[in-house]
Amino acid sequence: MVSWLKDQWPWYVAGPVIGSFVPALLLVGNKVFGISGNLSHLCAAINPGKLEYFRYDWRRVGLWNLVFLLGVLSGGFLAGHIGAQHFIAISAATKESLAKMGIHDFSGVAPHEIFTWQALFTARGLILIVVGGFLVGFGTAYAAGCTSGHAISGLANFQLPSLIAVIGFFAGGLTATYFIMPFVVGHL
Repeated sequence: MVSWLKDQWPWYVAGPVIGSFVPALLLVGNKVFGISGNLSHLCAAINPGKLEYFRYDWRRVGLWNLVFLLGVLSGGFLAGHIGAQHFIAISAATKESLAKMGIHDFSGVAPHEIFTWQALFTARGLILIVVGGFLVGFGTAYAAGCTSGHAISGLANFQLPSLIAVIGFFAGGLTATYFIMPFVVGHL
C-alpha cells in the first residue's frame, strides 16, 4: 500500500489543496462549492413531483455537483477501507470527557454507543441522529448553504451573508459541544 494514503497530510499541504478549489471553480464557469445543494439536485433529478422548489433544470446547474458528491462518497469509502480509521488520534483528555458521558468505544471512526442501529432506537439515539439530522437540514436550508459552501466559496467571494453564517456555525458548534452535547449524551 502507498504510504502517503495512510498518513495524515500536513496542514501546509491540505490547506492549499482545499484552497485551490475556489479559483479552479471560478475558472470553469463560476461554479459554487458546497454539498448541501446536492440534496435538492437529487430530489429534482429523481422525482420533482408537485413541489415548485424541485422543478428546475438540475442538469444545467447540478450535474457537476452530483459527480462531485459521488467522488466524495467514493473517496470516503476508500479512505475508510484503506486505513483511515487506523490513524484517528483522540487525545486522552477528550477520551476522558467522552467516557464521563458514557462513550467508551473508540475503535472505529464514530462511537458505537451512538452510531449503531441498536443505539438509533433509543431516546438518546433518536434525539442525536433524527432530531440532530433534521436541525442540520433545516439549518442549511435556512442559511442557504452548508459550512463548506459558506466557509470556502462564500468567504472567498467576500460575501457578508457567508461571514454571518460561518460565525453562526462556529457559535452553534461551540454551544452544542459545551452545553447541549454533555446534557443529551450524558443524561439520556
